[in-house]
Order: sequence, then C-alpha cells, then structure tokens
Amino acid sequence: MSDQTTPQDPTTQEPQPEQQPAEQIEHPGRTGDMSQEPDHGEQSYKGSGRLEGKRALITGGDSGIGRAVAIAFAREGADVAISYLPEEEEDARTTAHWIKEAGRTAVLLPGDIRDESFCQQLVADAVAGLGGLDVLVNNAAYQMSQDGGLRDITTEQLDRVLKTNIYALFWTTKAALEHLPRGGSIINTTSVQAYQPSPQLLDYATTKAGILNFTRGLAQQLAEEGIRVNAVAPGPIWTPLIPATMPEEKVDSFGGQTPMGRAGQPAELAPAYVFFASQESSYITGDRIGATGGQILG
Repeated sequence: MSDQTTPQDPTTQEPQPEQQPAEQIEHPGRTGDMSQEPDHGEQSYKGSGRLEGKRALITGGDSGIGRAVAIAFAREGADVAISYLPEEEEDARTTAHWIKEAGRTAVLLPGDIRDESFCQQLVADAVAGLGGLDVLVNNAAYQMSQDGGLRDITTEQLDRVLKTNIYALFWTTKAALEHLPRGGSIINTTSVQAYQPSPQLLDYATTKAGILNFTRGLAQQLAEEGIRVNAVAPGPIWTPLIPATMPEEKVDSFGGQTPMGRAGQPAELAPAYVFFASQESSYITGDRIGATGGQILG
C-alpha cells in the first residue's frame, strides 16, 4: 500500500473536480454527511517517530485538515487533544479512534471557541489531559460564501467569522503561552485567501490575512523564548466545510482553478504541520508553507 512518501503523479493521485458531487450539507458539516469523504491519511500516513513524546492541542481537530493533522501527529508519536463544536461529537470520536489506534492518548474537548473563557479552559483541560503542552495548532475556522459580496455580509456573520478565526486565535494562544516550553511550536492555519481573496469570501479572507501577520509578529516576540510560530497556507482543500458553506454549482468545480486542476486532500497537508512541529524545522519561525496546488502566494 502506498503512503505519503510513495512517488505519484500529483495531478491525478486524488479525485478530479468532475468527480466531486454537487451537494450541500448542513453547517457545520459532518464528514459522514458527505457522499465523497476526504482522505485524512487513515490508510496511508506512515509515522517515523518524529514527534515522539510531544503533546499537541489542535483546534477544529474533529474533521478535515484538523483530523489529518491529528492522525499524522499520533502516528509520529504525539498525544493529541482536539477541540470541536458539540454538534461535531461523532466526527471527534472518529478522530479519537485513529489517535488511539496509533497507541497515543486522545483528549476530546467540545465547546465554542468564540467564548474567551472556553478558550482559557480549553488550554487548561488539554494540559491536564496530556500532562503538558508542546504544540498548539490553531486550525478551527468559519466561513460562509456570499455571492452578493460586502452587501450580503451581516454583522452577525462578520462577528462569527472574526471571533472564530481571529479572537479565538489570540485567546487560545495567549493561554497556551503559560505552558509551552522552550522548543515548543505554534502552527496557525492561514490560507491562499490571505494572498488571493475571493470576492464571495471577503470576511474570511480578511481574517486569513490577519492570521498571517499574527504569525509573523508573534514569531518575533517569542523567538528569544525558544518558541517557534509558523503557518500553513492551504489552497482549496476538500473538507466538510466546502459543501456546508458553498452553493452546489461551485462545489463540483471546487479546486479546478488551480494549476494542478484539482482540490487537495487533508492528508496532503499533514506533513507540513508535522514538519513545523518537529525538530527538523528548528531554525524556521515566522514563516509559512503553501499547499495550494500551484496557486502563487505573493
């Protein structure tokens, strides 16, 4: 069976846009509701002990990119805590299954990161459940496509996007700083949207640009403390968020605009997060890895 190191043609190794079903599912999007589930590396990611003994907290770890990172971290030897919305419990338990199958500890922490007190408790509970904290992955995000542009973005939507994508990032990271040791790592999920904003995702794109600057600025603050801060910038990635937040006619063409001609799979991003969490990236901070299928990051 092939794994993440097996040479393949990157243009054809995953489903093409025409193979993606034109469907919509209820937000926040559950993996089991998708007729074509993403590849999180369940059958393909092979670990090699690169994160042996590490303890990681991943927000939005129940599905999509977060699940792929959780599986990869566990197979690399890390114990993993994941945060998620209570209505995503089924997905979270599936992620926990894969963590435990790798022989590692899984800590499930449901709640809403739009609440500052929850973010503080989230970190405290992760530390208690894992016995400490070495890696924080700020991955959870909210988006909702609006074809009418700025005129259709309500204050309620803007508030949800900002609190989920930006406020929670500040609150969770601030709480984690009390626990991260020298050699610790913070990894933020930004996006190609930070560089090439789609008109229908104006509010979301704005937050992703903010996350990029947060990463660069915080990296300067924490360098002397021996804590590295980096980001991964995904392009179009096939996750439950796509059919849960985009109209059907755009779902079945999703990813087709990239030079590779297809959407990425969560499993294809996991090695970037492993790299930033590992000793191999010891001299890298304030930087980002783009995983965009060839879309240029300016």
